[in-house]
Amino acid sequence: MQKEAHFDEYFTFRSTGRVGSQIVTHALHDKHPVTVLVRTPEKIQINNENLTIIQGNVLNKEDIVCAMHGIDVVISALNTDGTTTLSESMPLIIEAMENEGIKRIITIGTAGILQSRTTPNSLRYQSSESKRKSTRAAEEHHKIYDMLKQSTLEWTIVCPTYLPDGECKGKYRVGRDFLPEGGVEISVQDTAEFAFKQIKTRDYINSCVGIAY
Repeated sequence: MQKEAHFDEYFTFRSTGRVGSQIVTHALHDKHPVTVLVRTPEKIQINNENLTIIQGNVLNKEDIVCAMHGIDVVISALNTDGTTTLSESMPLIIEAMENEGIKRIITIGTAGILQSRTTPNSLRYQSSESKRKSTRAAEEHHKIYDMLKQSTLEWTIVCPTYLPDGECKGKYRVGRDFLPEGGVEISVQDTAEFAFKQIKTRDYINSCVGIAY
């Protein structure tokens, strides 16, 4: 069994989104100091002494650098939102982390960047396994995957399939590099729980992890 990792200060991107807000809730429940970078602080409807809210933009290098001081682990729940914010911000995040000596990053990706079971040497979004008509979101996440592989960071990309809201069951299947066979959905709540758990384990360092019921 691998040694449990110990981190105290957490930093999150996209903390107002569906998965990001749930991860922040988990961290605060465990009484960990959490710093969030948001454009609109008013969207954070949480009053907690362990929560530090910094107003800024993920595309602004100075904002990212300012927010990184004293941080042990970075969690990014940034999504594509029909833009290139994800791929434009990640180089800034990686650079800031490497300069600050922060090694651990956990990001939320998509099942499209997991390995295909039917087409060797292809990702799911590049094969017939993907049922989505548009591959733009997966292509954005693929760029992040490549950037992290080329970095010096210890990264984990949590790759859920269809993400409905629902209860936190705490029971789901996971697979390194592959989506669990027959998996069609995983709730926002269980995705957040699994991502938060990766802070305390080294089981999936430098790996994409598929998650589904």
